[in-house]
Amino acid sequence: MSKVASIALRGALPNHLIGHGHGHGHGHGYGPNLADADPSRKSYTQGMDRRTRDNLAYYILRGVLAVGSRLPLGLTRKLVPIATRFALRFMKRERGRMQENLEIAFPELDERERKRIMTGCADHLGRVLAEIAWLWRAQPEDVLQMCEVEGIEHIWNALESGRGGILATGHLGNWEMLNAYLGAAGVPITVAVRELDDSRVDEVVNTLRTRFGSEVILRGTSAGRQLLKALSIGRGVGLLIDQDIPSIPGVFVPFFNRLAWTPSGAATLALRARCPLIPGYIHRKPDGTHKVKIYPPIEVPTEGSLKEKVVEMTAAAAAAAEWQVRAWPEQWVWMHRRWRTRPEEEVTSEP
Repeated sequence: MSKVASIALRGALPNHLIGHGHGHGHGHGYGPNLADADPSRKSYTQGMDRRTRDNLAYYILRGVLAVGSRLPLGLTRKLVPIATRFALRFMKRERGRMQENLEIAFPELDERERKRIMTGCADHLGRVLAEIAWLWRAQPEDVLQMCEVEGIEHIWNALESGRGGILATGHLGNWEMLNAYLGAAGVPITVAVRELDDSRVDEVVNTLRTRFGSEVILRGTSAGRQLLKALSIGRGVGLLIDQDIPSIPGVFVPFFNRLAWTPSGAATLALRARCPLIPGYIHRKPDGTHKVKIYPPIEVPTEGSLKEKVVEMTAAAAAAAEWQVRAWPEQWVWMHRRWRTRPEEEVTSEP
């Protein structure tokens, strides 16, 4: 996805961390419905060179933060979804991926219902961007008042053991609000992120991430050692486990009844550090506030090899992510190629 699309649809945070209701939602919001989008339209960034795209993305981000952080949140959460829904109409590739993923995840839904989820997703990501602008100036007490929390004792119990704890989360709800909440609540949290291509955007994003107390570690060869050190001094570690990233270690586990290449670092790190692996997610409620849900630690298998234990624990973490997506489908990033990597036996068996 281009940087412009990333900013418009994922709050400038797409690849590295990027409507409420049980069931599958109806995508209510503002602007034209995605069902009316012309499938022949080309991406509006097609033909731009890399430097132009980067500059456009950076100035859009700075503009949104400068203006959005000064406007009432209620207003920006109405206005920005208009732009994100409109932008997605011009993003043929992203719409195609969303449709394909929804067919895999919800084969029982008809096309109209999937279009409603796509529209709801565009609205949601607009609200995420509005809330990120709000976080630019919000105070810790504002963030605490914005979020309801359930199960936070699982994190505190892990940290009190002296070995730290690993929070397995994903691009569900406003994941940056989750990071802000944990920092505002006093949880010492370290997050591993991908360094962005544009250093200017990277600086802005990480300034936001750290302003409530979180520590940022760049993914890379030394990240594992740094994360182990953070755990050894009793910090929590936050890792995203809901995306297919071929360049990092992973395993195939079920996700919506289909094997998906899933980052295994969280389970591996938990086993090496002998600390709890704790699923935790956030979703937006109908009144605009957020619900943070921290699950009990995943049980560590008593039998099997290290690899088998990693697979089992990663599967349990992925199952928690799937539950969240099923409950609030509009609040996940459906444009990500979640089932891109396929098992070798599946590939070799194709005609």
